[in-house]
Amino acid sequence: MALEAGTDAPDFTQPTDGGQTLTLSSLRGKPVILYFYPKDDTPGCTKEACGFRDLMPDFSAADAVILGVSKDTVAKHDKFKAKHELPFTLVSDEDGSICEAYETWVEKNMYGRKYMGIERATFLIDSNGKIARIWRKVKVKGHVEEVLEAVKAL
Repeated sequence: MALEAGTDAPDFTQPTDGGQTLTLSSLRGKPVILYFYPKDDTPGCTKEACGFRDLMPDFSAADAVILGVSKDTVAKHDKFKAKHELPFTLVSDEDGSICEAYETWVEKNMYGRKYMGIERATFLIDSNGKIARIWRKVKVKGHVEEVLEAVKAL
């Protein structure tokens, strides 16, 4: 089943930074921004994470929870989070199950070489656990502001 606005957000329980475990459904009652990014501490991913960090007061005012997801280990997430002072949770999807559920594990093409990787994508999940909006093939510039406007419109 293809994910689209109005469908239930696939639930998951996975490890996060700081040695915690998070179950998505435990966040019901608040909007959740679930953003997928390829790799900790790479230029685009750092820019996107810092964008969410810088607008965190606005997301908090909208009672929204931000979750970043990549296949990096918890240890790498801890370093990335500390280095850039990220005030939100980073989820480790080492087994790729969240990426599979959200259809973000895709074939990519760089300089003619095909490989599998994480598509930069963001899912806005409403307080009832339904997908409210999906952004695929995200371009970092202006994206965080667009997500914030969508959260405010919920």
